[in-house]
Formats: sequence, C-alpha cells, structure tokens
Amino acid sequence: MVIVEEKYMQSVPPPPYVPNASTLPPPPFPGGHRGAAKPSDLPPHLLLKIVYMTFPQTPGIDEGKIERQRKTLCWLSTQLRLVNRSFYIACEHVLRSTYLPAYDSMIRPPYSSDPFPFSSSASSTSSVDTLQRETKVLDLFIALKVHEDVMVDDSSLHLEREDSFKDLFDLMQPRSRLEDLVRHYGIREGVVHTNPPGVNVSPTSPNNSGSGSGKRTSDPAPVPFSALSIAFSPRRVGLVLTASGRKRTIVDVARTRDEKLEVTAKKLARQLKVWLSDSS
Repeated sequence: MVIVEEKYMQSVPPPPYVPNASTLPPPPFPGGHRGAAKPSDLPPHLLLKIVYMTFPQTPGIDEGKIERQRKTLCWLSTQLRLVNRSFYIACEHVLRSTYLPAYDSMIRPPYSSDPFPFSSSASSTSSVDTLQRETKVLDLFIALKVHEDVMVDDSSLHLEREDSFKDLFDLMQPRSRLEDLVRHYGIREGVVHTNPPGVNVSPTSPNNSGSGSGKRTSDPAPVPFSALSIAFSPRRVGLVLTASGRKRTIVDVARTRDEKLEVTAKKLARQLKVWLSDSS
C-alpha cells in the first residue's frame, strides 16, 4: 500500500513543455545514459590532484615519511603511469618535477641541459609525444633513480655505485642535448624541419644569384629532424642521416673537451647547409 501525500505532490512543479518531446529520453535522464565514469575521464588538474594525494603524509610503523614517499614515487614510475595515457601524463608531471633538480646537479660542464618537452604543435598539451630528445634521458635517469632510492632505504648493505649514471651523463645526455640544439639552429638556418612524415616542405623562395646574371637559384629542401642523429665523442662529432634504412655520416666536425654544445651545434648546422648546397 502506497500513501501519497497531496502536499508533496502539489509542491513538485510539472515538467516544462519541450517541442518534439518524443525524441527526448524520459525524465529524470534528459541527457541519456552515458555509462559509468572512469578516473581517466576526470579533468587533468583533478587527476593530478589525486596522484599527489597518494603520497603518505605520516611515517609508517618501521619506516619514515620520506621512505614511504620514495616508494610511492617508485610505484608511480613502475605501475601507475602504465595504466593509460591520462595517468601517464599525470605521473610524468610529478616524477619529472621531483627529480629535475637531481638531474640538473649531475650535468657535467661544459654541457648544458633542457629536458623539458617540446611539441611541434602549439595547441598540443601532451607530454607523451615530444621532439625534445633529452626528455628520454631524463626519464631513464628517473627510472634508475627511483630504484636506487628504494634499494638504499630498504637495506643499509646496498651501496649506490658511482658509475650507475656514468653512461647517461658522459654520452647520452650531451648527445641528446646536441641533437636538440641541432634542431633549433637547423630550423633557424632553414636546413632542418620538424613536419610530420608525408607533409611536403618547400624550400625557400628563389633569390637572384647575381646582379647581372639573371639566374635564379633556390635553397635546397631541409632535412627532416627525425632522420638525423649524432655520433658523439669528446673530440669529434658527426651528423648521421638515416635514409631508406641506411645510416651515413654527412657532416663531421672537430671539437675540444671544453667546447660548449651550443658552439658545436652551430658548426654542424652551418656544415649541413654546405652539404645540402653541394648535394643539390
């Protein structure tokens, strides 16, 4: 038996009149059923807030707050960021901002560093697809660092080896940084482009090669940055071009041990321009 209160029924206003009501779902679901919401459907700032809230703020029974937070960083690196793209971006934001000071402190002079992601699209906000090749070195450093920190906290017998990061900062970091600088100066010189594959790049407009010759020449087409890499050593640096599955060194310059990477990158960009002119 159902008792309906007349006062309650009178207090509820009737539904508004809507034209073509037959095309709308019945109330109280005017928008239709959209399915169960998932954490990845949250806005990025809320998802990032949730990731930050996973960090313990109190010590445990047999470990301090810092040790617990380091284990959380390891969990972000090895598990949570692998869930999906949204969690990957949120976790990478936390990991990179946390370990960037430690990464910068290990840069060896005269090398420079700029591992922050760079996107070729001005409207892109994702840190997944990036042209900045040094970002991969930063991520490798984080993967090694979180493991070493947890091992040191778990056992006093674990000794962090001094050469753990030797390959990263002796070879991989300066090489990737130099590649990013070649991209920067190469684009400025008009010899490198970052367009996606399949997008044609037209050379610069023709210029008169002489006052009375009447001949018109055009600059050669720039090389895609995705096809370029660096062969790095303390004394010599080569610019390697990959085409049709084959690699060949197209530019080779000498450098001193105390030479800044920016100086080397400018020399490579100028030599690449000469090589393109001779090949056209």
